[in-house]
Amino acid sequence: MIEGVIFTPLSIIETEGGNVLHAMKASDVGFSSFGESYFSIIESGAVKGWKLHREMVLNLVVPVGSVRFVVFDDRDSSKTAGEFSETVLSRKKYGRLTIPPKLWVGFQGIGEQESLLLNIASIPHDPDEVERRALKEIDYSWSDNRSHR
Repeated sequence: MIEGVIFTPLSIIETEGGNVLHAMKASDVGFSSFGESYFSIIESGAVKGWKLHREMVLNLVVPVGSVRFVVFDDRDSSKTAGEFSETVLSRKKYGRLTIPPKLWVGFQGIGEQESLLLNIASIPHDPDEVERRALKEIDYSWSDNRSHR
């Protein structure tokens, strides 16, 4: 795992008529503040990336479908500088991925259906604090469910 990234297993409470899926409490590890939350739909096979937030902490949960998250660390002072980490979130591996600022993030829908992603962000969206790169600008292959460099 990339330095500073946290995976937190989450509870699914089975109830009659439909399950309750936890996402985040203010007392959870990884919670820093609340700015906004939003959902993103990811179509099967679609890749979104690369983004780097200068200030925002991302808290990512996938309650529906399956999403592969790839984090690239290009921070000079990091123990994991130059490394990638890959995490798949789904109902089978239900948890929250907390990604601190200054890391490149991309993700891909890998299920047969579209996926639903929840981000509980530490600050409201600000287009001036986000950097973007085209997929080809970071040497990573999205061609299948495994990373290739």
